Amino acid sequence: MKADEGRRRYMVGEYISRINRVIDYIEANMGRALTLEELAATAGFSKFHFHRIFFSFVGETIFHFIQRLRLEKGAALLLNEPGRPVTDIALECGFAGSSSFAKSFRKHFGVSATEWRQREGLPSGTPGQTKSKQRQMESNGGQELSPASVYIEYVNNIQKWRFIMDQGKETRTVDVKDLPEMSVAYVRYVGPYKGDGQLFERLFGQLFRWAAPRNLFNSPDVKTLIIYHDNPEITEEEKLRVSVCLTVPSETPVDGEIGKMVIPAGKYALARFELGVDEFQQAWDWVYSTWLPESGYLPDDRPCFELCHNDPQTHPEGKSIVDICIGVKPM
Repeated sequence: MKADEGRRRYMVGEYISRINRVIDYIEANMGRALTLEELAATAGFSKFHFHRIFFSFVGETIFHFIQRLRLEKGAALLLNEPGRPVTDIALECGFAGSSSFAKSFRKHFGVSATEWRQREGLPSGTPGQTKSKQRQMESNGGQELSPASVYIEYVNNIQKWRFIMDQGKETRTVDVKDLPEMSVAYVRYVGPYKGDGQLFERLFGQLFRWAAPRNLFNSPDVKTLIIYHDNPEITEEEKLRVSVCLTVPSETPVDGEIGKMVIPAGKYALARFELGVDEFQQAWDWVYSTWLPESGYLPDDRPCFELCHNDPQTHPEGKSIVDICIGVKPM
């Protein structure tokens, strides 16, 4: 019986690994047409079975999943780049043109792309709405998110922003610098995660139990991070994807529920925080609503992630020290 259970768990892990590989492939190639044949080949399944297998694990058909990711990417670009033509956004997201994008966008979100931009997301009160800066302040009990003063300096070719918050009680720093390409091993989770510290402990525990026997902690440069693949103000909670990651040598083999992907090199903004389990959303809101508008940068479509610097269980207040990392490009 134990042998049968072990084999079953191995097979489930292998299927999850293949599905994750396909999802990573879709995200890397979203701007072009994708065929059932190439997706099935990426997963290592027959095309006759792949569609049903994908649906059974993800809960969506493969092409509905691709369409949703394209529309959600378009929704984020409409807000992040308000001056950019809708046609350009449609093409970048894999649509044939603005007409097909507009029709699909309205069907999915219930508003036109123009209305989405004007309202800064879904209408107020809609589940998963994207909040404007004003609504963010209201949702935080009127707390002022803006800094009292800003200082910009350069240290070792790194642009460093120092925000002196109201009444000088707090200083926040944001570094803008080039990060190298990083290969990471990951464990992925799909579903709600806000405020669930035990979820991340469990996922990191699974990843570390895999990494320790392989001596992957020996490098002095090893990093742990959490990648957020979806915008929680656009994507339904049940479909949010998050990956807990460990940097590994590029040639590291993975299997089962442990996947591997590459975080692209480039310019990132790194905002340093010490956060309790319920403070992460406010920190992300501050980066997007306060720092970005002041910075002269736009967010690009590389993954956003948290770079973890400590074990919160060893912190005197149980807090996590993290850099919120956002890929950026000039405005």
